[in-house]
Amino acid sequence: MKKLRLSPFLLKNIAFTALLLVIAIALYQLAARYPVQWDMTHTRMNSLEPSSTQVLDRLPGEVKITVYAAEQDAEQQGDMRRLIREFISVYQRYKHDITLTFVDPVKEPDAMRKAAIQNNGEMVVEYGGRAAHLTSLNEQTLSSALLGLANTKNELLMYLRGHGERKLDGSANHDLGEFGKRLQQNGYRLSSLDLTLATNVPGNAKLLLLTHPQAALLPGETDKILRHLDEGGNLLWLIDAEPLRGLEPVAEKLGLLLTPGTVIDPAAQDMNAPANWTLSAGYPPHPVTGHFDLITVFPYARGLASEESSPWERQTLVEVAPRGWMSRTPFDPAQKLRFDKNHDIPGPFSLALALQRTVNDKEQRIVVVGSGAFLANAYSGNGGNMDLGINMVNWLSNQDALITIQPRTNKDGTLTFSTRALTVISIGLVIVLPLLLLIGGGVLWWRKRS
Repeated sequence: MKKLRLSPFLLKNIAFTALLLVIAIALYQLAARYPVQWDMTHTRMNSLEPSSTQVLDRLPGEVKITVYAAEQDAEQQGDMRRLIREFISVYQRYKHDITLTFVDPVKEPDAMRKAAIQNNGEMVVEYGGRAAHLTSLNEQTLSSALLGLANTKNELLMYLRGHGERKLDGSANHDLGEFGKRLQQNGYRLSSLDLTLATNVPGNAKLLLLTHPQAALLPGETDKILRHLDEGGNLLWLIDAEPLRGLEPVAEKLGLLLTPGTVIDPAAQDMNAPANWTLSAGYPPHPVTGHFDLITVFPYARGLASEESSPWERQTLVEVAPRGWMSRTPFDPAQKLRFDKNHDIPGPFSLALALQRTVNDKEQRIVVVGSGAFLANAYSGNGGNMDLGINMVNWLSNQDALITIQPRTNKDGTLTFSTRALTVISIGLVIVLPLLLLIGGGVLWWRKRS
């Protein structure tokens, strides 16, 4: 009986194959236990911003996302479910206990009515017994909703009413209803305050919102607001370019100097916006405006200043109209606007101020904005108006960690060439490169023939 003898070459092949299998299995185990991914896309579309991952770190429990979307989109917008699934999968890479469920509103209309769903594609995000509805899906809206659900403090925000002020639950163009909805999504409780009935601003109110009254406050009402400030209460005050109507003592208390007139901004005209709007794109460093680079729009604005002798530590949040001026004449869109050095005040102007001081061993925070319209329903969707307003409220509520998520900046992937460069590239591709290929081929052919 012959013994089976393996050649050294075969033994080497077997050993190499076995070693290769061991390495492959080891790499598979390491990849399964310690998954690592790299996003090589130019816009990093398959990754989350650091601020979004920080939000996910604040959510230790399960997050449920229910999407009410039909399997076949009647409006032919593509496979909506696939797009949503791909988007949520990016979040699931960072947080594995995010569950995604689809409900077909056509097949399950009762479930749609029970969840108060209004539109196809609407989703409900649930965490910790609370829920938020989203009608648009992008990183900013989803991360902001998760941030609101992570905020379990349920702070009370009160707003003054009874004098024709803008309402946080109102639906009129001048009201702040859309802003109020975003605040509620972020975990705030909203309540109106009538100072003719209330003895004081409640002590459990995290901050008080004042908008411009259309009727004058009674002196007793103003005294209650001043008492709120004396006791260290926080305040967000949206001032329009109108008389203060009883709030003059509040402005004096805060050391505010309010110049009469409306800001005229040529930069707004350059963007085909009304001249009595003003735009802002750069912001001084402050927790409210940190990493905030969105354009904000302020209609019918007035400039703000603060007395040098004021006891408040003050910081400008928004500066506008470096080429503009403060006009005291009524705005007439039919007339060409010109700076009148005898009556107008040249820019730039501070349009939002943050005031701070220490009262009773606690930090008091105030924000004053020279445009109540910038958060109104008619204008809050412009640029970053809504986000700036949310940032202000979060800072005033001492919730600096809840500064809203900023939308991802789109990177410009286009290349722009001059006419000369395009001519050189065209000649090179159409004439020079083919000639070089022909010459190279001819040289090779000649060498082989020789």
